[in-house]
Order: sequence, then structure tokens, then C-alpha cells
Amino acid sequence: MRKSRRKPFIAIGAGVILLAILFFVLTGDGLWKGKEGSTNSVIEKKKVVFLTKSMDSSFWQSAYAGAGAASAEYNLDLVCEGPDGDGEEDYEAQNEMIDRAIREQVDALLFSAIDFEKNAEAIDRAAKAGIRIVVVDSPVNSEAVECYIGTNNYEAGCMAGEEVLGNPAENLNIGIVNFDKSTENGQLREKGFRDTVLNDDRANITASINVKSTITDAREGTERMLLDNPQINVIVTFNEWTTLGVGDAVEALGAGERTQVVAFDSNVKSIGMLEKGNIDALIVQNPYAMGYLGIEQINTLLNGQKPEKKETATSSILVTRENMYDDKSQKALFSFEEK
Repeated sequence: MRKSRRKPFIAIGAGVILLAILFFVLTGDGLWKGKEGSTNSVIEKKKVVFLTKSMDSSFWQSAYAGAGAASAEYNLDLVCEGPDGDGEEDYEAQNEMIDRAIREQVDALLFSAIDFEKNAEAIDRAAKAGIRIVVVDSPVNSEAVECYIGTNNYEAGCMAGEEVLGNPAENLNIGIVNFDKSTENGQLREKGFRDTVLNDDRANITASINVKSTITDAREGTERMLLDNPQINVIVTFNEWTTLGVGDAVEALGAGERTQVVAFDSNVKSIGMLEKGNIDALIVQNPYAMGYLGIEQINTLLNGQKPEKKETATSSILVTRENMYDDKSQKALFSFEEK
């Protein structure tokens, strides 16, 4: 009886196949090709840093959640970071983080500027090193920025002004508490607000102050402003940290019933202030969308394409005690809880 020759042939065939695979691996001809058409033995994720003005605020936690969702979808390696502490003042720490990103040769930077001018040189250095730059929320004075995503800050200021003009008081004696003059979005919000309210003869800007973007500075500045100007019956302020400081000052002075407060952003504490009456309205932005769309545009750039638009405006809504329990308002108020 003749023995079967099938097994030896199978063994020889298997050996040839293994040798062929090894040849392809060593020469690069058999490597898997990724979405961009590049040849990689290991699919290496593009590195993206999301550098914000701080890390602890509910606003930025919501933005991180949006960026995280998009980075998972587009298979990007995302790191979220920002200066430590309560507030948004340390532009020098941001610049050091930009320089670290350059040294680490990251592929893209999603950035929100503390200082429109003082962050610009570091952003230019990053772009010169080949890092793609997309900005959210707060612009920076650099031609290297390829795309901006954020609130239409002028219109958001107008929205705050329109809410104030709904006040039936015979005279509107207004106190403005804004954050650092070097931050572009705060200045645009104030301009929109002023342009709106000063069309009404009842409106008078009684006092206007700029404070550091911290709860403590906003509280102390607001207390001084109210004590020096007891006729103030309207206060407007323009970001999360100053909102909390203004609310604390209004509560400490027992001014909630006699003072209309229109503020920005939301977290658990400011929502409580809205319920209690120390804040009357919140202009609530959409930081989750900023983070998500920012990463989406970075993915577009890293794939060699141009964004469809240089600027993208995200939505804002007005939330008051009257509508705060509506589904739309609840979703906006608690967006920082999205994962």
C-alpha cells in the first residue's frame, strides 16, 4: 500500500507560506495600510493635546467629554490639560505647556487662550514646528490658527442685554463685572451687551469693573461695587468663575431680591443660585460641542483636508427660573455631566 503524500505536501506548503509572510513583513510589502494610505506595521495614533484655560471648571469638563467622544470615534490619542487652580489667569503656564507639546512632537493642538496677545508667540512656535492648531472658546492673535469653534460672543452679549431690557424697572442702573481685558471673548460679550442696552433710555452703566477670572476676585470686586453704588439694580457678568463670585457677593449682601443678575455658564453651584434667586438668568453655552467639533476639525486637518468653514459658532440658550426645568434647559444646564 502506498503511503499518503498529502501531509508532507501540506507541511511544505505551510512552510512556504510562512516564509512568504516573513519576507513581506521584513520588506514592508505586506504591512497593513491605514485609512490615510500610509504603510504601518503598527497603527500609530495621531497625538492631540487639548490645552484649556483651566481644568477644574464644569465648562471645561464638558468640553473634555466632547473631545473624548470625538477622539475615540476618530482613533486619536488625546491628552487634556490646563493650568492648575481655580481661575483662568496663568497664560505663562499655558505657554510652557505649548512648548512641551512642541518637544513631544504632538500632531495637533486644540487650544483656548487665556491671553489673546501673550499666548500668540507660543502658538506661532507650535505651528512652525508643524503642529496643526484649532482654537475653541477664546481666540488668540495668531495667523497660524486654522479653525475657530465657539460661541458667537457678541450675540451672546446681546442676548444678555435683551434679558436685562425685559426688566420692568423705571431705571436700569447697571453694574458690569467682566474678566481680564486681555481675553477676547469677554470683551466681545461686553460689547454686545452695551450695544443692546444703551439703545434704551432707561439704561445707565453705573459701574464697570474687570477682575481676575477667579471666584475670589469676582466676589470681592462685586461687593465693593455694590457698596460704592447702592443704586445698582442690575448686574451682568460673563463667565463661569465671575458668575460664581457675583452670586456669592449678592448672597452675602442680601441683594438678591433688589438686583437682577444675568450671568454666564452653568455648574451645580450656579444652578443652585438660579433656583434660590441670587442669579436671575444664565446664558448657557455648549462646551461639549466645542470639544467634539474641535477634535473633528483636527481630524480633518490631519487627513490632509481643509475645514469647510474657518469659524463655527456653537449654540447658546437663555435659562431662567421660569424655563429651567424644561427639557432643553435641563440638557444645557447639565451638559457638564455628559461622558
